[in-house]
Amino acid sequence: MDTLTPHPVSSDRHRWLTHELRDWQADGLIDPVTARAIAARYVDAGDRQRRFTLGRLLLSLGATFVGVGLIWLVAANLDQLPPLVRFAVIAVIWLALLTAAELLTPTRPVRGALRLMAALAFGAVIFQAAQSLQVPAYSPALVGLWAAGALAHAYAARALAPLVLGVATGVVWWVWQPLWTAGSVAATVLSIGTAAVVAISLAVVHDRGLTPFGQVWRSVGALLAMVTLFIAAVPYTTTEGFEWDLWLVACLVVAGLALVAAVVVARGVARLEPLAAVAVLGVAVLMTWWDTGTDTSSVEPADWVHAAVGVISFVALAVALVAAGTLRDNPALTVVAMVGLVVFTTFQAFAVFAAIVQGAWLFLTLGVVFLATGFLFDRARREIAASLEGTSATQEPRDNGTEGAGR
Repeated sequence: MDTLTPHPVSSDRHRWLTHELRDWQADGLIDPVTARAIAARYVDAGDRQRRFTLGRLLLSLGATFVGVGLIWLVAANLDQLPPLVRFAVIAVIWLALLTAAELLTPTRPVRGALRLMAALAFGAVIFQAAQSLQVPAYSPALVGLWAAGALAHAYAARALAPLVLGVATGVVWWVWQPLWTAGSVAATVLSIGTAAVVAISLAVVHDRGLTPFGQVWRSVGALLAMVTLFIAAVPYTTTEGFEWDLWLVACLVVAGLALVAAVVVARGVARLEPLAAVAVLGVAVLMTWWDTGTDTSSVEPADWVHAAVGVISFVALAVALVAAGTLRDNPALTVVAMVGLVVFTTFQAFAVFAAIVQGAWLFLTLGVVFLATGFLFDRARREIAASLEGTSATQEPRDNGTEGAGR
């Protein structure tokens, strides 16, 4: 590992390392010079989080508004110019932003903002080219081309801002394209579920060299997996109107290839992540195919079983995400799990169980469920963190003057 580039670790692990280094020195296992050299190889990730200042936030917001404004100009305010001139203007703006971000070496926050604007401006180039060629602006293929360009920029420059935009637009294209010709709720479940498998599989592959990129893919995959189960558990989700088409088959094939690549590349328990995504997809397909009716005014035994399977599956997924978030120092997974569980439980309570538990008792029951879930989630997180750090699950990390940093 390069000592000039400290490796970021969680605040808990950084405090544990600092405490252990003091003990090793006191026991005579290492000398002060060695202790300082070891400590210099790691940095508290909380320090990086604190550097996300108001300036960075304003730069990100400004870049987003400028990029969206460029796309808006293409759509509405350049009609007085010939199509070729409009395309040339937008292309020049995109190339100027790209050049400024990659060749003029500005400060890191400014470079991130310029990269984001360049990725957004590329979308404007795509839509302007489509307008000049009289291609419908609402075609999902345009969003797919935009995503491909943003992802190419991200990987060429090792840049997170274009990656986030490319992943977001790529997911929109992936879900939208199969629904373009024959949309149905079941097709939506299948397209989102396969997107989750692909995203989590790519995250595992990226762990071998591009860990920050893997964190983005893993967070998106976790969100997609929860959305897949959420939609599948809704009583109105059935196979009505579902038809196979080439795009859905392609989604399954690509998901299968990504899964194989992840299993081959991954080591140890990392192989379980893409397999868990496949299990989520399987449960979602089963619940979609299992039609118990859409009348939520009277709950039959089959409705109870259907809802129970959905709740158990969703809770299991949430617990798995908390575990993965703790193991991989990715708090976004824990946030996605907790927020998703709250939204899902609330929805299920009013959509299914409100016919049984009514009025104030419904809210009291939900409150108890949330309190118990929060306690169990926090306990599970502490158990996993304690296992990683070799301490007791009931022992709080010793405060070395950095308590609360980066939280």
